[in-house]
Amino acid sequence: MAYQVIARKYRPQRFSDVVGQEHVTQTLTNAIARNRIAHSYLFCGPRGTGKTTIARIFAKCLNCTGGPKVDFSDDDPRCREIAEGRSLDVLEIDAASNRGIDEIRGLRETVRYAPASSKFRVYIIDEVHMLTKEAFNALLKTLEEPPEHVKFMFATTEPEKVLPTILSRCQRFDLRRIPTRLIIKHLAHIAAAEKVSIDEPALYAIARGAEGGMRDAESTLDQLISFCGNRVEESDVLSMFGLTAQQQLLDLAQAVLQGQAEAALRKLNELAANGKDLGRLLSDLLNHFRNLLVFQVSKGDTSMLELSEAEASCLAGQSRLATADGLTRILEVFGDTETRLREASSKKILLEIALLKAIEARTATSVDTVLEKLEQLRAGNGGVAPVPESASGPATRPGSPSGSVPGTTQAAPPPSPVAVPAPRTAAAAQSVSPAPASAAEAGALAETAPAPGSGLDRLWEQLLESVGRASPFTRSYLLEAHPVSISKGVLTIGFPSEFADHIALVDNPRNHALLQNKLSELGHPSLHIKFVQADPLEGSRQAAPPPPEPAPMARSTPATPPAKGVAAKAAPAPSAKPKPAAPPPISKEEFKNDPLIRQALEMFKGQVVDARG
Repeated sequence: MAYQVIARKYRPQRFSDVVGQEHVTQTLTNAIARNRIAHSYLFCGPRGTGKTTIARIFAKCLNCTGGPKVDFSDDDPRCREIAEGRSLDVLEIDAASNRGIDEIRGLRETVRYAPASSKFRVYIIDEVHMLTKEAFNALLKTLEEPPEHVKFMFATTEPEKVLPTILSRCQRFDLRRIPTRLIIKHLAHIAAAEKVSIDEPALYAIARGAEGGMRDAESTLDQLISFCGNRVEESDVLSMFGLTAQQQLLDLAQAVLQGQAEAALRKLNELAANGKDLGRLLSDLLNHFRNLLVFQVSKGDTSMLELSEAEASCLAGQSRLATADGLTRILEVFGDTETRLREASSKKILLEIALLKAIEARTATSVDTVLEKLEQLRAGNGGVAPVPESASGPATRPGSPSGSVPGTTQAAPPPSPVAVPAPRTAAAAQSVSPAPASAAEAGALAETAPAPGSGLDRLWEQLLESVGRASPFTRSYLLEAHPVSISKGVLTIGFPSEFADHIALVDNPRNHALLQNKLSELGHPSLHIKFVQADPLEGSRQAAPPPPEPAPMARSTPATPPAKGVAAKAAPAPSAKPKPAAPPPISKEEFKNDPLIRQALEMFKGQVVDARG
């Protein structure tokens, strides 16, 4: 008798023999039992998962003696004809070689004829997505309203290429990749029937290389028996198909997780020198780190994973070497490398770079984490960004007493009014920003400007303290501002000229909502916020008054008091007073001397690129 390959010899002959597709076989079994048989079916899924096999078994159930029924006899002559491809009523058509409109027109002519000896005339069209658009359109009417004795069964690996008008006329069944454990069990059964000794690691290697396709696994086993005889070991499987041993894969992953760059490159070089398929190696690494991530996130639950005993025991140890974020970044590196590997001229070099990137990625810090830690540092310093020492001495930090040492932190915001930049002059009531502000509006602001120690100042102190608890960043900007007025339900907040650029940073819907919310908590629910450029009045809201400045105006002589009834002469206009000199530029070296800056540089392994006042 002629030799028959294992894939054909052990092909399932009834629904109970199909492995891993119970969701399909059970549905068809129920349809036959309840006499709910449709006129067209579409079976789609990866190669070697049983699409054509299920279609043939379904044809047997329909045309068996006394059918339709599921429990047909193995000796039924009609079923034997279908199994051997001799049935005149079950026609298998390869759409790849019969894809034109002429072949479909011929099919339309034959569907009118009654079956020769069976109950139904069954057309099984394999790789139906290969039909041309014209052939599909020619089949539409026949497929929608075929004669009662005709059944269509389509099989395809690419259902997305089938016209939607065809899909809508079929009952669709999606076949899944067969789990590794079921492939191993079925291969062990075949090996026992063929009287071949094969160890479990070899079976696992075959199943891993089949990628969920039973036909691929059976063909591999058939080839190994021809190569090795009656004894098959894991090394035979690895050497024949260029696969990587499971232990070698686990060792390479261990080197990546432990940050051993030299060991990882040596192991990769050894695998490449032994002729291993680097594309398959990268795919195996991706699968292993995916299993490791799922194992860690699920807290040790292996029900979602397909693992051997050796890999399951290894996951518990390796899951402690990296965080979930680190594993995610490693997967991103290998996933990007897999995409680029197809076009790479040197796969080994690309994979070496990927291993080095993965080692760095396991301990990398995300941008969100960096921002969170920076915010914690700012909050630990009273919510105020550090100010470097100038060449003349330590600068006063906003919100701290005059002359405090840089780097010291406050336990809590002081209850007294916070310090603001020194005022320019006593008479400089305000300098309205170039933003829309008329002379009348400027006068109104001057009339409602707060006096030192007024209730508006107290409200401003409470508002700063409340905002600082919610957003230290927003508070750090508001420390440079001052309240101008409360008029017609609007709280006007002014920034001095040297801090006018802060207006664009704080004037946004988010900060408006935050300030209005905090004002509501302080008993002012209906206030709106407005930001303007305005210099504070002299003496208002100063925790520590600035050093006295010599007055530019002429002093009156005590010997000549003013005449009675004559008003004292007013001081010269404030415009006559010169503006204070601009602060000296900040150097990077002085900026790095701040203790808080040094702590941030050490924490994030960074360097100062630029320092701006």
